[in-house]
Amino acid sequence: MLRIIDALTPANEFLDKEYFGHLKRNVPNENLIIHDDNINALRFLLKKKGLQKKIDLVYIDPPFGSNNIFHIGGTMSASRSSSVAYKDIFSIDSYLEFLYYRLILIKELMSDEASLYLHIDTKMGHYVKVLCDEIFGRENFINDITRIKCNPKNFLRRGYGNIKDVILFYVKTDKYIWNNIREEISQDDITKRYCKRDERGFYTTIPLHAPGETLNGESGKLWNGILPPKGRHWRCSRKELDRLQKEGLIEWSKNNVPRKKIYAHDDMGKKIQDIWNFKDAQKVEYPTQKNRDMLQQIIKMSSNEKSLVMDCFCGSGSFLQEAFSLGRRFIGIDESDEAIKINKKWIDSNNKDSLIPCECAFL
Repeated sequence: MLRIIDALTPANEFLDKEYFGHLKRNVPNENLIIHDDNINALRFLLKKKGLQKKIDLVYIDPPFGSNNIFHIGGTMSASRSSSVAYKDIFSIDSYLEFLYYRLILIKELMSDEASLYLHIDTKMGHYVKVLCDEIFGRENFINDITRIKCNPKNFLRRGYGNIKDVILFYVKTDKYIWNNIREEISQDDITKRYCKRDERGFYTTIPLHAPGETLNGESGKLWNGILPPKGRHWRCSRKELDRLQKEGLIEWSKNNVPRKKIYAHDDMGKKIQDIWNFKDAQKVEYPTQKNRDMLQQIIKMSSNEKSLVMDCFCGSGSFLQEAFSLGRRFIGIDESDEAIKINKKWIDSNNKDSLIPCECAFL
């Protein structure tokens, strides 16, 4: 259940006895939200032996160095008379310093299987990429993901419309969690792609040879009385070709060229690419609140059930909510009073049915 620690309670002592005591006993559903500047909270977490190198996934959507003040309201352009959610006032140097020290602490908390997804805009993204290369190593950079964030714009400013931002994907080591979820194929795609049919169902075919000749290897030898076409080689061993032929998974063209049958019911979906179309909602509780389907995809791909995940710029807690719904434990951190109010609301709502054990600590 959610318990609020007020200013008169020694929060460090409480967390040592309660949260970290449970963590050492491996209670799977323990969750934590800390209301503080995240540099303080990250340092505190790093001192705890129960958390060092235990976090499997970190998603952060930090300030973008936009020099704006963000207000609470129903839209992204809320009235300036409404409550301040957070201030994003930095020079480039102060912003990079701000982020640098936090990323150093985040890396220390990450497990060897962990990933970092850092959400940033295109104006600051290039600088942040260099910063992350220094901290995590260029060899641990996996993707620069382009996220389509809104509909096309029509403004008078001299320049192209800005409809994207960036997610930098880094890992701690090459052992990182990767569940390789696939994008579901639409019925239209199935109809277009799988246009042939036999007694097993709808199917298409792909070549059984690939570019490049093999001079001495098995993939360049005779199979079924034929050689692969000039300049090409068999995609698989002759033993595998025999198996496919025996199981009726080879179709022969009019020119006597073998092609492998691929059935629609065996299609696992399309591989997710590095351009994502996840537009943000226009009416949100908290400014810069991100698309929940996008957050779900990140959580599914780069963590497992009961993994411990963290968002130390958690805002309204969208990432935490999606993590909980997918069976992950979470740590959230934010210094904004308004952000904590919104998090308390959804946690209290779940606590009515005893669904979400969670501590909310004010350091």
